[in-house]
Amino acid sequence: MCGESQGKRCHTEARRRPRRIPRRVEFFEGTLATTSEIETARVFDTTLRDGEQSPRTSFSPADKHEIAALLDEMGTHVIEAGFPVNSDTEFEIVRDVAASTTATTCGLARVVDGDIEAALDAGVDLVHIFVSTSDVQIDDSMHSSREAVIENSVASIERVREAGVPVMYSPMDATRTHQGYLKEVLEAVSEAGIDWLNIPDTCGVGTPTRMAELVRFVDEHVDARIDVHCHDDFGFAGANTLAGFEAGAAQAQVSVNGIGERAGNAAYEEVVMAAESLYGADTGIDTTRLTELSRLVEAKSDMPVPANKPVVGQNAFSHESGIHAAGVIENSDTFEPGVMTPEMVGATRELVLGKHTGTHSVRERLVAAGFRPSDEDVRQVTRQVKNFGAEKQRVTADVLSRFAREAGVPHESEESEVEA
Repeated sequence: MCGESQGKRCHTEARRRPRRIPRRVEFFEGTLATTSEIETARVFDTTLRDGEQSPRTSFSPADKHEIAALLDEMGTHVIEAGFPVNSDTEFEIVRDVAASTTATTCGLARVVDGDIEAALDAGVDLVHIFVSTSDVQIDDSMHSSREAVIENSVASIERVREAGVPVMYSPMDATRTHQGYLKEVLEAVSEAGIDWLNIPDTCGVGTPTRMAELVRFVDEHVDARIDVHCHDDFGFAGANTLAGFEAGAAQAQVSVNGIGERAGNAAYEEVVMAAESLYGADTGIDTTRLTELSRLVEAKSDMPVPANKPVVGQNAFSHESGIHAAGVIENSDTFEPGVMTPEMVGATRELVLGKHTGTHSVRERLVAAGFRPSDEDVRQVTRQVKNFGAEKQRVTADVLSRFAREAGVPHESEESEVEA
């Protein structure tokens, strides 16, 4: 019994994933000596729902289908495909994802009958019900009351349970909700029979210690598995998510490249790699396709990935500084995490030439390009590279070859011609 209803959900739990690339453990001590805080970490992807709510972002039905297919192939546990009641197009997209993937497909719904019926009619495997519980949102956004929130929440949960579909409940803005009232909500929805309790840090005000405390508080008052949903308004989304796992959450809601409302959500790729590499947990995700996934969402969302983005940014495994590059040439673990390599995320390492470049990188690149430089050749070309980079010019492979030829550095092709 998989414990999450019948059908494709059981298949999802049992499906095979590609061979897991093991965590690199050679000489690691310090903080990496302990990896017992998290054993497993489930991944709930909300790229197609909260991610699409990024300002000025919209996915076409074809975009959503393609992204969902890759998420599914990678082993993502839950794909929140959208908000079915939002439009006819959204309804059809959610239904398409539900029919075409083996992952658990989730549909979002307010505590409104029409929302719930739309999600059920779309054929989702999990209905995600949400309602505001902070006083500021109850009063000034919903124009409702605390009593009505609990009443409508319980009625909505009971409707989904009648349909035989698992239900997730989110007390929206939980991190700004009065704790005494939150306790009332939690106990009421738990008694109504939820399968998952999501803790949303809707406005990104949580901190790792406080998030952990909140997860433990929630765990005391619900008989359901716990999920966390963290926003990045203060840059803590990833850290808060991991703190949630450490405190006992079984699952986290993430989006690819961290896209989402305002400053975005916890980033899929960052949470997965932190869980896998820093904690030694098995997420079940094929991490070798993370860079591919990031590039796909970058293209479809039209939201550029910053070069310094962790895990999938262009600079994540790039080195220019002479000291760092020299160390990496000798042993990549010197100035990279070691427990995360470019191969693990489907990326490649790059030695970048520029103002900070040292002779080791220049020699490495010259030899790779077929040149046979002497020590003096390397020093001369390195000076040219540094000067060129200082003028904010990019040192490409063609530029390096030009510098080498201008300096008279012999090339293997010339040696072949002499031999012939």
